[in-house]
Amino acid sequence: MSKKNDKTALRARRKVHIRKTLSGTAVRPRLTVFRSNNHLYAQAIDDVAGHTLVAISSLEKDLKELKNTVEDAAKFGEALGKRLLENKIETVVFDRNGYLFHGVVKSIADGARKAGVKF
Repeated sequence: MSKKNDKTALRARRKVHIRKTLSGTAVRPRLTVFRSNNHLYAQAIDDVAGHTLVAISSLEKDLKELKNTVEDAAKFGEALGKRLLENKIETVVFDRNGYLFHGVVKSIADGARKAGVKF
């Protein structure tokens, strides 16, 4: 088995373990993040209804200059927080999606907290 397959398999295992206990509602949606090599994605999900309430991507026109770095992730988190508050979502359950809570993922969470979202 190659190293890449080992890493993705371990992340998938962590992801399943996390999702056993986390669930989002309309009042307190699940905020999940995904990071690729170049871009960042996040969405607030109501698991009860099965709907995405808010989605944001670093591919969007106003966030196009942001890359997958810790500094840019903080800006991305602030933009995410503003968008959540615009949609009247003040509290969320944070789903790190199998990633370790440091670096880019932590920076996104801190940026959203800075914007006023409660975790």
